[in-house]
Formats: sequence, structure tokens, C-alpha cells
Amino acid sequence: MNPCPTRRADPTALVVRSAPAVPAAAVLLLHGGRADGPEPPPALNLPALRMRPFATAVTRAVRGRDVLIAEVRYRHRGWNGARADAARDAEAALGRIREQAGPVPVVLLGHSMGARAALRAAGDPAVRGVVALAPWCPADEPVDHLGGRRLYLLHDETDRVTSARQSWEFVRRAREAGADAAGIPMPTGGHAMIRGADLWHRRAAELTAALLSHG
Repeated sequence: MNPCPTRRADPTALVVRSAPAVPAAAVLLLHGGRADGPEPPPALNLPALRMRPFATAVTRAVRGRDVLIAEVRYRHRGWNGARADAARDAEAALGRIREQAGPVPVVLLGHSMGARAALRAAGDPAVRGVVALAPWCPADEPVDHLGGRRLYLLHDETDRVTSARQSWEFVRRAREAGADAAGIPMPTGGHAMIRGADLWHRRAAELTAALLSHG
């Protein structure tokens, strides 16, 4: 009997924005989406465009450190209930990074649904930590896989799309599970992070760079 073939990561799950010849670490960006949406993301994808300035800020913050910077490419626009499509795509993208760069440490930087996907995928042994922007953290979101991870959840408490209160509760539960988690109130920005965008970009990039520096 022939042995089962090794499962390879989905090559379509990752969009590489910059890559050194020999990466020493990686940052994976995960944009937002919808609660439900089985269709593919549109060609003009505003949630994905919203993450481009974050990628630029991170690139500046890690300059000279041989860091691969990439984005998840979702197959579907929404989370889609128990299917958790965005989380599955995050896991596939981590597998693709492993194939391309080897077992390098990875920081996940996600917004809204993408932040939920990042937190769900953070049990992967390559993940050093997560920077979650205005995350979607339902009350039943699992935390037991987060022991030993560093998590930063940034939220404007006036956000009317996702709940800052649920983010702070997620931080509390993650700490009980053994994570080094912190909730960071942001003074403005709402959910789309448009007002005070420079502060969001700078803070996210600083925290991402700090996570990469932490051994």
C-alpha cells in the first residue's frame, strides 16, 4: 500500500507583499469581512484595502530585520458560522508561510473578522502573538489554545459594529487560559479606524515589531 501523500498548504491562500531572500520571521495580515457571505470577496475589496496602510507601517517598523510580510487571501467573504471559513484560510496561509520560509516565528495582525481568525489560528506553534484591531470576539469564542501567546486587542469603545466590552472580556478569559493578553482602549476610530488612522497604524506596527523582538 502506498503511503498517504503529505498534505500541502493551499498555494492560493497567501499574497506575499514583501519577502527577503531568507526570512527570519513573518507578519501575516488578515482583513475584515462579514458574519455571513459564502461568495468570494469582491474584486474591489474595501476591508482588504483598509489593511494596506498597516502593511506599510509594519514594513517600516521592521526594516532591516528580514521579515516576510503577507496577507491572507480568503476564499469566502464571510465567517459563515461553524464553518469558520476565515480561520481555515488563516491556517492555510500559515501552512504556506511554513512551506515558503520554514519554521519562522509569525505575528498575526488582523481587523474585525480577520482579528477573530487570527485569534482562532493562534494555536499554531509558529505564532508568537496576535495584534487584533477592533476584533470580533463573541462570548463563546475559544481561548484554551492561547496559553503562552502574547495578545494585544485594540478597540475604540464607541465601535458600533464589534463590541469593545466583549474584547475586554476575551482578554480576561485568555489570561485565565495562560495567555499574556492586554486590552488597549483607542481614543477614536470607531470600527473602520478612519479617524485617528495614523495612531492605529503606528500602534499596530509598534506592537507587531515588539512581538517579533520578544524571544
